[in-house]
Amino acid sequence: MNLLHDRDFRGLFLADSASQVGSQLLLLALPLVAVTALHASALELGVLTACETLAFVVIGLPAGAIVDRLRKRAVMVVSDWARALALASVPLAWWLDALTIYQLYVVALVLGVFTVFFDAAYQSYLPHLVGRERLVEGNSALEVVRTVAQLGGPSVGGYLIQFLTAPFALVVTVAGFAWSALCLGTIRKRETRQERPRTHLVKEIGEGVRFVLGHPLLRRIAGCTATANLFGAMAQPAILLLLARELGLGAGTIGLLLAVAGLGGVLGALANRRLSARLGQGPTIWLAIAVPAPLMFVLPWVQADWRLILFAVFEFCTGAGTVIYNVTQLSFRQAVTPEPLLGRMNATIRFVVWGTLPLGGVLGGALSEVIGVRDALLVAACGSCLAFLWVFTSPLRGMRELPVLDVRQ
Repeated sequence: MNLLHDRDFRGLFLADSASQVGSQLLLLALPLVAVTALHASALELGVLTACETLAFVVIGLPAGAIVDRLRKRAVMVVSDWARALALASVPLAWWLDALTIYQLYVVALVLGVFTVFFDAAYQSYLPHLVGRERLVEGNSALEVVRTVAQLGGPSVGGYLIQFLTAPFALVVTVAGFAWSALCLGTIRKRETRQERPRTHLVKEIGEGVRFVLGHPLLRRIAGCTATANLFGAMAQPAILLLLARELGLGAGTIGLLLAVAGLGGVLGALANRRLSARLGQGPTIWLAIAVPAPLMFVLPWVQADWRLILFAVFEFCTGAGTVIYNVTQLSFRQAVTPEPLLGRMNATIRFVVWGTLPLGGVLGGALSEVIGVRDALLVAACGSCLAFLWVFTSPLRGMRELPVLDVRQ
Protein backbone atom coordinates (compact mmCIF):
# COMPACT_ATOMS: atom_id res chain seq x y z
CA MET A 1 0.00 0.00 0.00
CA ASN A 2 1.23 3.50 -0.83
CA LEU A 3 2.10 5.29 2.39
CA LEU A 4 0.02 8.30 1.35
CA HIS A 5 -3.08 6.11 1.72
CA ASP A 6 -2.31 5.91 5.42
CA ARG A 7 -4.15 8.75 7.19
CA ASP A 8 -1.52 9.26 9.88
CA PHE A 9 1.41 9.37 7.46
CA ARG A 10 -0.63 11.72 5.26
CA GLY A 11 -0.96 14.07 8.24
CA LEU A 12 2.81 14.09 8.68
CA PHE A 13 3.26 14.48 4.92
CA LEU A 14 0.94 17.53 4.76
CA ALA A 15 2.53 19.04 7.86
CA ASP A 16 5.97 18.61 6.37
CA SER A 17 4.81 20.11 3.06
CA ALA A 18 3.59 23.29 4.76
CA SER A 19 6.65 23.54 6.98
CA GLN A 20 9.08 23.01 4.11
CA VAL A 21 7.45 25.66 1.90
CA GLY A 22 7.68 28.13 4.76
CA SER A 23 11.26 27.15 5.52
CA GLN A 24 12.37 27.55 1.90
CA LEU A 25 10.90 31.03 1.80
CA LEU A 26 12.59 31.77 5.12
CA LEU A 27 16.02 30.82 3.76
CA LEU A 28 15.72 33.61 1.20
CA ALA A 29 13.54 36.14 3.04
CA LEU A 30 15.37 36.52 6.37
CA PRO A 31 18.80 37.28 4.83
CA LEU A 32 17.15 39.58 2.27
CA VAL A 33 15.44 41.47 5.10
CA ALA A 34 18.93 42.10 6.44
CA VAL A 35 20.47 42.98 3.06
CA THR A 36 17.70 45.07 1.49
CA ALA A 37 15.76 46.50 4.43
CA LEU A 38 18.57 46.99 6.93
CA HIS A 39 21.57 47.27 4.54
CA ALA A 40 23.53 44.71 6.56
CA SER A 41 27.26 44.27 5.95
CA ALA A 42 28.82 40.98 4.90
CA LEU A 43 29.92 40.31 8.49
CA GLU A 44 26.43 41.06 9.86
CA LEU A 45 24.97 38.68 7.29
CA GLY A 46 27.46 36.01 8.38
CA VAL A 47 26.49 36.53 12.03
CA LEU A 48 22.80 36.19 11.09
CA THR A 49 23.57 32.92 9.31
CA ALA A 50 25.41 31.73 12.42
CA CYS A 51 22.50 32.68 14.71
CA GLU A 52 20.14 30.49 12.68
CA THR A 53 22.15 27.37 13.55
CA LEU A 54 23.89 28.27 16.84
CA ALA A 55 21.28 26.37 18.84
CA PHE A 56 22.50 23.08 17.37
CA VAL A 57 25.80 23.67 19.17
CA VAL A 58 24.43 25.05 22.42
CA ILE A 59 21.39 22.82 23.10
CA GLY A 60 21.65 20.11 20.46
CA LEU A 61 22.70 17.33 22.85
CA PRO A 62 20.29 17.97 25.74
CA ALA A 63 17.43 18.44 23.26
CA GLY A 64 17.79 14.84 22.10
CA ALA A 65 17.63 13.50 25.65
CA ILE A 66 14.61 15.68 26.42
CA VAL A 67 12.82 14.53 23.24
CA ASP A 68 13.37 10.89 24.22
CA ARG A 69 11.47 11.65 27.45
CA LEU A 70 8.47 13.28 25.73
CA ARG A 71 5.85 12.45 23.14
CA LYS A 72 7.43 13.47 19.88
CA ARG A 73 4.31 14.71 18.10
CA ALA A 74 3.63 17.15 20.94
CA VAL A 75 7.20 18.46 20.68
CA MET A 76 6.72 19.09 16.95
CA VAL A 77 3.41 20.94 17.43
CA VAL A 78 4.82 23.24 20.14
CA SER A 79 7.90 23.91 18.01
CA ASP A 80 5.78 24.89 14.99
CA TRP A 81 3.70 27.38 16.98
CA ALA A 82 6.79 28.88 18.65
CA ARG A 83 8.50 29.43 15.29
CA ALA A 84 5.35 31.02 13.85
CA LEU A 85 5.10 33.49 16.74
CA ALA A 86 8.80 34.43 16.58
CA LEU A 87 8.64 35.11 12.84
CA ALA A 88 5.44 37.14 13.14
CA SER A 89 7.38 39.73 15.15
CA VAL A 90 9.47 40.70 12.10
CA PRO A 91 6.75 42.16 9.83
CA LEU A 92 5.12 43.72 12.90
CA ALA A 93 8.35 45.50 13.88
CA TRP A 94 8.91 46.56 10.26
CA TRP A 95 5.39 48.01 10.11
CA LEU A 96 6.12 49.96 13.32
CA ASP A 97 9.47 51.13 11.87
CA ALA A 98 11.26 49.46 14.78
CA LEU A 99 13.06 46.57 13.08
CA THR A 100 16.81 46.22 13.77
CA ILE A 101 19.52 43.72 12.89
CA TYR A 102 19.60 42.75 16.56
CA GLN A 103 15.95 41.69 16.47
CA LEU A 104 16.75 39.53 13.44
CA TYR A 105 19.56 37.93 15.46
CA VAL A 106 17.14 37.13 18.31
CA VAL A 107 14.47 35.78 15.94
CA ALA A 108 17.08 33.62 14.20
CA LEU A 109 18.22 32.25 17.58
CA VAL A 110 14.63 31.41 18.63
CA LEU A 111 13.97 29.74 15.29
CA GLY A 112 17.13 27.71 15.75
CA VAL A 113 16.17 26.52 19.25
CA PHE A 114 12.78 25.20 18.19
CA THR A 115 14.13 23.78 14.95
CA VAL A 116 16.53 21.70 17.06
CA PHE A 117 13.63 20.23 19.00
CA PHE A 118 11.43 19.80 15.92
CA ASP A 119 14.12 17.98 13.94
CA ALA A 120 15.12 15.66 16.78
CA ALA A 121 11.46 14.73 17.28
CA TYR A 122 10.62 14.53 13.59
CA GLN A 123 13.42 12.16 12.62
CA SER A 124 12.66 9.95 15.63
CA TYR A 125 8.91 9.91 14.98
CA LEU A 126 8.95 8.41 11.47
CA PRO A 127 10.04 4.86 12.54
CA HIS A 128 7.12 4.83 15.01
CA LEU A 129 4.67 5.95 12.33
CA VAL A 130 5.66 3.71 9.39
CA GLY A 131 7.84 0.93 10.86
CA ARG A 132 11.51 0.29 10.14
CA GLU A 133 10.78 -1.83 7.08
CA ARG A 134 9.29 1.21 5.25
CA LEU A 135 11.79 3.86 6.28
CA VAL A 136 13.31 4.32 2.82
CA GLU A 137 9.84 4.74 1.30
CA GLY A 138 8.82 7.20 4.01
CA ASN A 139 12.03 9.22 3.85
CA SER A 140 11.89 9.30 0.04
CA ALA A 141 8.33 10.67 0.10
CA LEU A 142 9.24 13.34 2.62
CA GLU A 143 12.43 14.18 0.73
CA VAL A 144 10.35 14.74 -2.41
CA VAL A 145 8.30 17.23 -0.38
CA ARG A 146 11.46 19.05 0.64
CA THR A 147 12.81 19.19 -2.88
CA VAL A 148 9.51 20.26 -4.47
CA ALA A 149 9.32 22.99 -1.84
CA GLN A 150 12.89 23.89 -2.72
CA LEU A 151 11.89 24.00 -6.37
CA GLY A 152 8.89 26.28 -5.91
CA GLY A 153 9.64 28.01 -2.61
CA PRO A 154 12.53 30.29 -3.59
CA SER A 155 11.04 31.31 -6.94
CA VAL A 156 7.59 32.09 -5.50
CA GLY A 157 9.24 33.58 -2.44
CA GLY A 158 11.51 35.77 -4.54
CA TYR A 159 8.55 37.38 -6.28
CA LEU A 160 6.61 37.66 -3.01
CA ILE A 161 9.59 39.50 -1.55
CA GLN A 162 9.81 41.67 -4.65
CA PHE A 163 6.12 42.69 -4.49
CA LEU A 164 5.43 42.61 -0.75
CA THR A 165 8.95 43.47 0.52
CA ALA A 166 10.93 40.87 2.46
CA PRO A 167 9.48 41.54 5.96
CA PHE A 168 5.85 41.09 4.88
CA ALA A 169 6.66 38.04 2.75
CA LEU A 170 7.50 36.32 6.04
CA VAL A 171 3.76 36.17 6.77
CA VAL A 172 3.59 33.23 4.34
CA THR A 173 6.22 31.42 6.42
CA VAL A 174 4.24 32.11 9.60
CA ALA A 175 1.18 30.55 7.94
CA GLY A 176 3.25 27.54 6.87
CA PHE A 177 4.38 26.75 10.42
CA ALA A 178 0.83 27.24 11.76
CA TRP A 179 -0.66 24.90 9.12
CA SER A 180 2.04 22.32 9.90
CA ALA A 181 0.99 22.33 13.57
CA LEU A 182 -2.67 21.87 12.62
CA CYS A 183 -1.88 18.94 10.30
CA LEU A 184 0.17 17.21 12.99
CA GLY A 185 -2.87 17.46 15.23
CA THR A 186 -4.81 15.18 12.85
CA ILE A 187 -2.53 12.17 13.49
CA ARG A 188 -4.42 9.58 15.52
CA LYS A 189 -1.88 6.78 16.02
CA ARG A 190 -1.13 6.52 19.70
CA GLU A 191 2.51 7.14 20.52
CA THR A 192 3.87 4.75 23.14
CA ARG A 193 6.56 6.15 25.34
CA GLN A 194 9.51 3.93 26.10
CA GLU A 195 9.50 2.80 29.72
CA ARG A 196 12.98 3.05 31.14
CA PRO A 197 14.45 4.17 34.45
CA ARG A 198 14.72 7.97 34.57
CA THR A 199 18.38 8.91 34.98
CA HIS A 200 20.29 12.16 35.11
CA LEU A 201 20.05 14.18 31.89
CA VAL A 202 23.83 14.29 31.50
CA LYS A 203 24.02 10.49 31.70
CA GLU A 204 21.32 10.13 29.03
CA ILE A 205 23.16 12.58 26.78
CA GLY A 206 26.34 10.57 27.27
CA GLU A 207 24.57 7.38 26.17
CA GLY A 208 23.60 9.03 22.88
CA VAL A 209 27.07 10.45 22.28
CA ARG A 210 28.77 7.13 23.03
CA PHE A 211 26.41 5.29 20.70
CA VAL A 212 27.15 7.60 17.76
CA LEU A 213 30.89 8.00 18.33
CA GLY A 214 31.28 4.31 19.16
CA HIS A 215 29.56 3.18 15.97
CA PRO A 216 32.19 3.04 13.20
CA LEU A 217 29.76 3.82 10.37
CA LEU A 218 27.67 6.50 12.09
CA ARG A 219 30.90 8.25 13.10
CA ARG A 220 32.07 8.42 9.49
CA ILE A 221 28.72 9.66 8.21
CA ALA A 222 28.69 12.40 10.85
CA GLY A 223 32.19 13.52 9.86
CA CYS A 224 31.29 13.60 6.17
CA THR A 225 28.12 15.62 6.69
CA ALA A 226 29.81 18.04 9.13
CA THR A 227 32.59 18.80 6.66
CA ALA A 228 30.16 19.33 3.77
CA ASN A 229 28.01 21.61 5.95
CA LEU A 230 30.99 23.68 7.13
CA PHE A 231 32.09 24.65 3.65
CA GLY A 232 28.52 24.85 2.32
CA ALA A 233 27.72 27.37 5.07
CA MET A 234 30.87 29.31 4.17
CA ALA A 235 29.56 29.62 0.62
CA GLN A 236 26.03 30.79 1.49
CA PRO A 237 26.71 34.44 2.51
CA ALA A 238 29.13 34.79 -0.42
CA ILE A 239 26.57 33.39 -2.88
CA LEU A 240 23.85 35.78 -1.71
CA LEU A 241 26.21 38.77 -1.85
CA LEU A 242 27.45 37.71 -5.29
CA LEU A 243 23.94 37.49 -6.73
CA ALA A 244 22.32 40.45 -4.95
CA ARG A 245 25.16 43.00 -4.82
CA GLU A 246 27.89 42.18 -7.31
CA LEU A 247 25.55 41.00 -10.08
CA GLY A 248 22.62 43.24 -9.10
CA LEU A 249 19.97 40.53 -9.57
CA GLY A 250 16.44 41.04 -8.24
CA ALA A 251 14.86 38.87 -5.56
CA GLY A 252 12.67 37.10 -8.12
CA THR A 253 15.63 36.15 -10.30
CA ILE A 254 17.64 34.99 -7.29
CA GLY A 255 14.69 32.83 -6.20
CA LEU A 256 14.45 31.22 -9.64
CA LEU A 257 18.17 30.41 -9.65
CA LEU A 258 18.05 28.86 -6.18
CA ALA A 259 14.94 26.88 -7.16
CA VAL A 260 17.00 24.89 -9.68
CA ALA A 261 18.40 22.92 -6.74
CA GLY A 262 14.88 21.69 -6.06
CA LEU A 263 14.56 20.44 -9.64
CA GLY A 264 17.76 18.46 -9.16
CA GLY A 265 16.43 17.21 -5.85
CA VAL A 266 13.28 15.83 -7.46
CA LEU A 267 15.43 13.91 -9.94
CA GLY A 268 17.60 12.65 -7.08
CA ALA A 269 14.57 11.44 -5.12
CA LEU A 270 13.21 9.60 -8.15
CA ALA A 271 16.58 8.02 -8.99
CA ASN A 272 17.64 7.17 -5.44
CA ARG A 273 16.24 3.64 -5.24
CA ARG A 274 17.62 2.60 -8.63
CA LEU A 275 21.04 4.08 -7.88
CA SER A 276 21.24 2.31 -4.53
CA ALA A 277 20.26 -0.99 -6.17
CA ARG A 278 22.79 -0.57 -8.98
CA LEU A 279 25.76 0.88 -7.10
CA GLY A 280 25.09 -0.32 -3.56
CA GLN A 281 24.09 1.81 -0.56
CA GLY A 282 27.63 2.56 0.62
CA PRO A 283 28.98 3.77 -2.75
CA THR A 284 25.79 5.79 -3.28
CA ILE A 285 26.49 7.74 -0.07
CA TRP A 286 30.01 8.86 -0.95
CA LEU A 287 29.38 9.38 -4.66
CA ALA A 288 26.42 11.67 -3.88
CA ILE A 289 28.83 13.96 -2.01
CA ALA A 290 31.94 13.56 -4.21
CA VAL A 291 30.45 14.13 -7.68
CA PRO A 292 28.76 17.56 -7.23
CA ALA A 293 31.46 19.13 -4.98
CA PRO A 294 33.96 20.23 -7.70
CA LEU A 295 31.20 22.18 -9.46
CA MET A 296 31.48 24.87 -6.76
CA PHE A 297 34.66 26.01 -8.53
CA VAL A 298 32.52 27.54 -11.30
CA LEU A 299 30.85 30.04 -8.94
CA PRO A 300 33.68 32.64 -8.81
CA TRP A 301 33.44 33.00 -12.61
CA VAL A 302 29.69 33.65 -12.76
CA GLN A 303 28.56 36.95 -14.30
CA ALA A 304 25.14 38.45 -15.06
CA ASP A 305 25.07 36.97 -18.56
CA TRP A 306 25.02 33.47 -20.09
CA ARG A 307 27.36 32.35 -17.30
CA LEU A 308 24.41 32.27 -14.92
CA ILE A 309 23.85 28.86 -16.52
CA LEU A 310 26.96 27.71 -14.64
CA PHE A 311 25.30 28.67 -11.37
CA ALA A 312 22.13 26.79 -12.37
CA VAL A 313 24.16 23.65 -13.22
CA PHE A 314 25.86 23.82 -9.81
CA GLU A 315 22.52 24.19 -8.02
CA PHE A 316 20.92 21.34 -10.00
CA CYS A 317 23.70 18.83 -9.36
CA THR A 318 24.11 19.83 -5.72
CA GLY A 319 20.35 19.45 -5.16
CA ALA A 320 20.33 15.98 -6.68
CA GLY A 321 23.37 14.82 -4.71
CA THR A 322 22.05 16.21 -1.42
CA VAL A 323 18.74 14.36 -1.71
CA ILE A 324 20.36 11.05 -2.64
CA TYR A 325 22.84 11.39 0.23
CA ASN A 326 20.20 12.40 2.79
CA VAL A 327 17.70 9.65 1.99
CA THR A 328 20.33 6.90 2.04
CA GLN A 329 22.22 7.91 5.17
CA LEU A 330 19.16 8.99 7.18
CA SER A 331 17.32 5.72 6.50
CA PHE A 332 20.41 3.83 7.61
CA ARG A 333 20.72 5.88 10.80
CA GLN A 334 17.10 5.26 11.72
CA ALA A 335 17.30 1.54 10.91
CA VAL A 336 20.45 0.85 12.92
CA THR A 337 19.45 2.71 16.12
CA PRO A 338 17.42 1.18 18.99
CA GLU A 339 14.13 3.05 19.45
CA PRO A 340 14.91 4.36 22.98
CA LEU A 341 18.02 6.06 21.54
CA LEU A 342 16.52 7.56 18.39
CA GLY A 343 16.08 11.08 19.76
CA ARG A 344 19.57 11.18 21.25
CA MET A 345 21.16 9.66 18.15
CA ASN A 346 19.52 12.24 15.90
CA ALA A 347 20.37 15.08 18.28
CA THR A 348 24.00 13.96 18.55
CA ILE A 349 24.33 13.72 14.78
CA ARG A 350 22.68 17.13 14.42
CA PHE A 351 24.97 18.59 17.08
CA VAL A 352 28.00 17.44 15.10
CA VAL A 353 26.83 18.17 11.56
CA TRP A 354 24.89 21.39 12.20
CA GLY A 355 27.40 22.57 14.78
CA THR A 356 29.74 23.48 11.94
CA LEU A 357 27.15 25.77 10.31
CA PRO A 358 27.54 28.81 12.62
CA LEU A 359 31.32 28.64 12.20
CA GLY A 360 30.94 28.33 8.44
CA GLY A 361 28.51 31.27 8.26
CA VAL A 362 30.79 33.59 10.23
CA LEU A 363 33.88 32.49 8.29
CA GLY A 364 32.07 32.98 4.98
CA GLY A 365 30.95 36.49 5.91
CA ALA A 366 34.36 37.47 7.30
CA LEU A 367 36.26 36.02 4.32
CA SER A 368 33.94 37.83 1.92
CA GLU A 369 34.87 41.13 3.56
CA VAL A 370 38.60 40.43 3.84
CA ILE A 371 39.47 38.68 0.55
CA GLY A 372 36.32 39.31 -1.48
CA VAL A 373 33.23 37.28 -2.35
CA ARG A 374 34.73 35.33 -5.26
CA ASP A 375 37.89 34.31 -3.43
CA ALA A 376 35.78 33.21 -0.44
CA LEU A 377 33.88 30.92 -2.82
CA LEU A 378 37.17 29.40 -4.01
CA VAL A 379 38.13 28.57 -0.42
CA ALA A 380 34.71 26.98 0.17
CA ALA A 381 35.04 24.94 -3.04
CA CYS A 382 38.42 23.51 -1.97
CA GLY A 383 37.03 22.39 1.38
CA SER A 384 33.85 20.90 -0.09
CA CYS A 385 35.90 18.52 -2.22
CA LEU A 386 37.33 16.88 0.92
CA ALA A 387 34.04 15.85 2.60
CA PHE A 388 33.55 12.52 0.81
CA LEU A 389 36.88 11.18 2.15
CA TRP A 390 35.28 10.39 5.52
CA VAL A 391 33.11 7.74 3.87
CA PHE A 392 35.48 6.76 1.06
CA THR A 393 38.20 5.73 3.54
CA SER A 394 35.79 3.60 5.60
CA PRO A 395 34.16 0.17 5.12
CA LEU A 396 31.16 2.06 3.71
CA ARG A 397 33.06 2.59 0.46
CA GLY A 398 32.14 -0.80 -1.00
CA MET A 399 29.13 -1.91 1.09
CA ARG A 400 26.21 -2.84 -1.16
CA GLU A 401 23.88 -3.41 1.81
CA LEU A 402 24.23 -1.42 5.02
CA PRO A 403 23.65 -3.25 8.33
CA VAL A 404 20.36 -2.81 10.25
CA LEU A 405 19.45 -3.23 13.88
CA ASP A 406 18.71 -6.72 15.15
CA VAL A 407 15.20 -6.16 16.55
CA ARG A 408 15.69 -9.02 19.01
CA GLN A 409 18.14 -6.87 20.96
